[in-house]
Amino acid sequence: MKSLKSIVFGLLLSVTTLASARTIEIDVNGLVCAFCAQGIEKALKALPATQAVFVSLEDRIVAVELKENTDIDDAKLRKAIADSGYTIVAIRRTDASLDAIRKRVAAHE
Repeated sequence: MKSLKSIVFGLLLSVTTLASARTIEIDVNGLVCAFCAQGIEKALKALPATQAVFVSLEDRIVAVELKENTDIDDAKLRKAIADSGYTIVAIRRTDASLDAIRKRVAAHE
């Protein structure tokens, strides 16, 4: 049985990890045109925690830069993207900036 101390430490570590993520990267199926990108961008910018959004049609990646000390739970991300007509393949939280993700994607092109 875990001690209360180890449970509390685990919870604090989880909260710290979520709060420190600057960006959420999402792999999305169905992105084919600028209209697709615009729809997803509009849906995600409507979420209060969103600072900025980057969409790469070629790589089918959507990146959401978060406002400081905020997060968007996976269910809200899935709903926003599903309501826009697309399917999420994977969600990753990262400390990479939106600019760094743009540069990484541009290097693949």
